[in-house]
Amino acid sequence: MSKINQIAWDDTVLPFQLDRSSIRGRVARLDGVLDNILSRHDYPASVSALVAELALLTALIGPTIKLRWKLSLQVRGNGAVRTIATDYYAPESDGAPARMRAWASFDADRLDDRPAFEQIGEGYFAILIDQGSGSTPYQGITPLAGGSLAACAQTYFAQSEQLPTRFQVASGRSQLSGEAEHWRAGGIMLQTLPAKPMSPAEGGSGEEGLIEAADILQGAESEDWNRANLLLDTVETLELIGPTVGPTDLLLRLFHEETPRVFDAQRVEFGCSCTADRVRGTLSIYSAKDIAHMTTDAGIVTADCQFCGAHYEFDPQSLGFEATVDADGQPLSDAGSPDKAAE
Repeated sequence: MSKINQIAWDDTVLPFQLDRSSIRGRVARLDGVLDNILSRHDYPASVSALVAELALLTALIGPTIKLRWKLSLQVRGNGAVRTIATDYYAPESDGAPARMRAWASFDADRLDDRPAFEQIGEGYFAILIDQGSGSTPYQGITPLAGGSLAACAQTYFAQSEQLPTRFQVASGRSQLSGEAEHWRAGGIMLQTLPAKPMSPAEGGSGEEGLIEAADILQGAESEDWNRANLLLDTVETLELIGPTVGPTDLLLRLFHEETPRVFDAQRVEFGCSCTADRVRGTLSIYSAKDIAHMTTDAGIVTADCQFCGAHYEFDPQSLGFEATVDADGQPLSDAGSPDKAAE
């Protein structure tokens, strides 16, 4: 693949369908987006790998939902890695890129040589969908199971959405000739609709009785699903990550007998929604006494965005529901008085 083609496919999600079996899917490649996320934090390698995996899953899942605002994936555990969180913001207009961000918290003293997923311990995997003002956010939760974040996502779709789903993902540090070493990730998502969903109350064949794809699919649809998964099993890590194999070439290599058909690719870029006004909004629930406890010796209140690292400084008198000045330092009593309003 040429350098131009490589750049064209980096930080994109390509939707496709296997016409022979009506299985749909996505191919994602993250390069600059992922490096932008990870370069803002000094994560150990195991934590970076987990953040990369969840970010890639977020990129694959985001475009499958009729999203008006934000999709979030969250992983919480009682191990050394306590939290991993990602956000996917829907494109603001046709042709515009989607935006992503990610962050993790961990206890460095508890990290060891075990596989990255085992560092999370016991906990849960959650998908949250917020369609913006006027809507009720949706949240679906499933236990951590299966040995990887990709397996957790598969369990979520089977258990909560009754959608047989398969993820094959990979990430790592890459270095091309003449370029600095940086993170890349790539993956494929397969998904199909079952003819007859089953009730979670019936229990499944998965870990701790969780539902799996094999519990949902029957007859010909099961055969189609198994065949597509066997083909996906032949993919190699370097094919997933690229950059030498383009997504369209990869789909033909894996699924040429399934008649793959591709649609318009979705661009993805790094983006954070934090602003000074949003921080003020978050702090608006606190009293003047609470704000005083947050005030530094220098007489300011500071806040740092966990996702992008942005640093904010505020006049404590402008914060909380007992604020006496606005963001520009103007007295609120004057700004809201009848005389001022008349002027």
